Amino acid sequence: MTDLHPAPLPPLIDAQALQDLLGEPSLRLFDTTVHLRPKPGGGYEIASGREDYEAAHLPGAGFIDLWHELADPGHALRFMLPPEALFAARLGAHGVGPGTRVVLYNAGPTWWATRAWFMLREFGFDAVQVLDGGLDQWKLEGRPLDARPCTYPPTRFVPGARRGIFVGKEAVLEAVQRRDRHLVHALSPALFSGRVVGYGRPGRIAGSVNLPAVDLLDPATQAFLPLPRLREAAMARGLLDGRGTIAYCGGGISATTDAFALHLLGQPDVQIYDASMNEWGPDPTLPMERDP
Repeated sequence: MTDLHPAPLPPLIDAQALQDLLGEPSLRLFDTTVHLRPKPGGGYEIASGREDYEAAHLPGAGFIDLWHELADPGHALRFMLPPEALFAARLGAHGVGPGTRVVLYNAGPTWWATRAWFMLREFGFDAVQVLDGGLDQWKLEGRPLDARPCTYPPTRFVPGARRGIFVGKEAVLEAVQRRDRHLVHALSPALFSGRVVGYGRPGRIAGSVNLPAVDLLDPATQAFLPLPRLREAAMARGLLDGRGTIAYCGGGISATTDAFALHLLGQPDVQIYDASMNEWGPDPTLPMERDP
């Protein structure tokens, strides 16, 4: 009997190990790049990374559009986790199914790949890895690129039991009230403190600590920092005391880099507030705090 959901792989794969895998029939390699470009008046302009993918990508890589393909089309907020049936249909159409191994990467900070990694795990698929450093480190090391389009034969994606990785405001509010879980803000110190207002009200969810996602990555390569440095950053914020963690940001994207780093550190109970500050900030009934 075929094991539909094989044993988990290490969360990260390095560039050399991936290059050695290229051409393996079971490999499903995907570029997941989305561009968020700051607008002069605030907010972001969103652009799919497909055009950049078509110009140059890793050999044999397909493209998954997290904005148009793997977001809930019925939700008012962008990038929300899609319904199970839609997710399964889209992943099956991309050739992800029994016996396949998925590797994800993006250009720039790795949070699009880590978001897709957590999405696959939410729906019970464990044979998935993130390319450490993504496209940035691959290019820096002078590894091969290709411009030919790539698609994989469609198959049937079989979801496993939901894991509850992505949570809503009710779970976050309970954590605020009970103080039994850490709340981790993955955006900049300026947004965390309230000096800059980005999401309707200044500041952060009450009781949060700040662990900027960009501080967990090497700025030159976009690779994750070595484990001792990740551990030092997490310990400095009290995150390794055995309690679970809910990570959040503006829209559930960079929060996945914080969550992924905690996963690398062996923390089993890590969740992501999917709607994040896009939902929490504008709602005056939800508790926030800011620096004096």
